[in-house]
Amino acid sequence: MQDKDPGQGLTRKLWSRINERGDFPLLSDSLRATISAMQADNADITPLVQIVLSDFTLTQRVIRLANSAMYMAFGGNITTVSRALVVLGMEAVGHLVLGLKLVDHFQQSHLQLQRLDAKLELNRAMLAGWVARKVCELHDVRTAEETVVCTLMRQLGKLLCIFYLEHEWTCIRELALARGCTEDEVAVEVLGVNFEALGEDAAERWGLPAVIRQGMQPFDPESVQLDPGAALERERWMQAVATFSVQMSRSMTIAGGDIALRERRMRETVQRYAGVLSLPPGSLYDTMEQLTRERASQLIQEIDDLHAESCHGLPHNAERTLRQGIYELRSLPSEHDLGPVLAMASEAMLAGMRFSRTIVFVRDPRRHAFEARLGFGRGVEQLLPQLRFNEVFSVDVFHLAITNSVGIFIENASDPKFSVHIPHWFRDAVPDSHAFVLLPVRAGKDTVALIYGDWNKAELARSILPEEMAALNELARELGRFFGHGSRAFPEFH
Repeated sequence: MQDKDPGQGLTRKLWSRINERGDFPLLSDSLRATISAMQADNADITPLVQIVLSDFTLTQRVIRLANSAMYMAFGGNITTVSRALVVLGMEAVGHLVLGLKLVDHFQQSHLQLQRLDAKLELNRAMLAGWVARKVCELHDVRTAEETVVCTLMRQLGKLLCIFYLEHEWTCIRELALARGCTEDEVAVEVLGVNFEALGEDAAERWGLPAVIRQGMQPFDPESVQLDPGAALERERWMQAVATFSVQMSRSMTIAGGDIALRERRMRETVQRYAGVLSLPPGSLYDTMEQLTRERASQLIQEIDDLHAESCHGLPHNAERTLRQGIYELRSLPSEHDLGPVLAMASEAMLAGMRFSRTIVFVRDPRRHAFEARLGFGRGVEQLLPQLRFNEVFSVDVFHLAITNSVGIFIENASDPKFSVHIPHWFRDAVPDSHAFVLLPVRAGKDTVALIYGDWNKAELARSILPEEMAALNELARELGRFFGHGSRAFPEFH
C-alpha cells in the first residue's frame, strides 16, 4: 500500500534506516534522559548532575561556562557541577547538554565524515550555534543555551538527510546544482517534505520541550512590523535568532573565498534581522565580524578548505573510507545485532567506492536460497523482493561468487564474454547494472551472505584498484564473525 502523504513515507524510511544502523537510538535515549532530568522537581538536581558527571568533557564545559565572563555576576570560582547548576540553572545546563550531545553524535559518525558535504554542513551547524550564543550575549545571556539548541535543531533535518538518506541527498545536491539554487529549495521535490519537517519530527519523537519546538520554527523578518521600542515575544525572538544564525553562518562561509562578497552578505543579513532582534545594526555586525576573526576563524577556514577541496575535485580515497568501515566493525562484539552490522558494511562500500547501489544477500538454509535483505541506493527497496537465488549450483557469476573465497568484479556487464554468465532473474530486475562486484561472506566453511555493489552508468564505472579490492575482501571477511559458526538459522534483523 502506497503512502498518500509522501512525507510520511519518507520519515518512516528515515527512522527505519536510523534503527538499522543502531547508533541514533542511543542518542535518542540519551536526549530523553536529559529532558527527563530537566523536567524533574527543581529541588532535585541529582539526575542532571549524574548525566553531566558521566561525561568528563561535558563536566568541564559546564564548569567552564559557569566561570565564564558571561556568568561572572552570578557566581565565579565554580569548581563543582552542583554549584554550576545553581548558578546557571537547570534549564541552561540541560540545554547545554542537549546541544553538546547533538553535535557530538554527528562528530562521532567517522565514516560519514569522510564525505566533504557531511563535514561542511556539520561545521556550518556548529558555526550557527556560535553565532546564536554571541547574539544572546548581546541581548540576554540566560537564553543562550536553549537558543543554541533551537539553532542546532533547526538544521537537524538537513543533517539527518545527509547522514541517513544518502541517495536522496545526492539527488537534492544534483538538482540544486543543475538549477543554480539551494538544497533547501528543492528538498520538498525530492523528499516530499522540507528539512524543517524532518527536524520537527525528531523533536516530537524525543519529547523536546515546547519552547524548543517553537523556537526551531522558521522566521521571516519581513513579516514582522514592530512598533518603536517594542520587542518580540520570547519564542518568536528565539525563532529570529535561530533563523538569523543559520543565515549568518552561510553568509560567513561564501564559497570561493571572496572576502568582499562575504562582508556584503554579512551586512545584508544584519540589516534584515537587527530590528527584530532589538539590536543596533552596527553593534551586531561588529560582533559577527569579531567572531570571524576570533573563535570561529578556524572553523570558517576549515569550511573554506572544504569548499576548495570540493571545487578542485581532489581525489577521493576509497581505500581509506573502506578501512574506516572495517575499523568501525572491529569495534563491535561478535554478538551485535546483524541488521546494523550489515548496514554499516553496505554503507562503507557505498561511500568508499561511490557505488550506485549496494545490496546484501543473506543465506536462508531453510529455503536453500540467498535472499536480498537490505541495501542502499536509488530504488533498492523496491528491488529487494525480486532478488533471490537458489543455492544449488548453476553456471553464473552469483553461484561462482558463493563458492569463491574472495570477491569477483565484472567491469562491463554488457560485454558478451560476461553477460552470458549473468542470470536472467538478475538482468530482468537490475537491467542498468553496468559494472559490479560480488563479495562472499563466509563463516567457517560456509558462505552465509553475498554483498553486491554496482555502478549503473558507464561514466561512473571504473576499475577497482588492487588495494581497494583487498579492502573490500577484508570488509567481507570481518562480517563473517557476526554470523557465528555456520548458518544454522536464518538471522533475524533488529
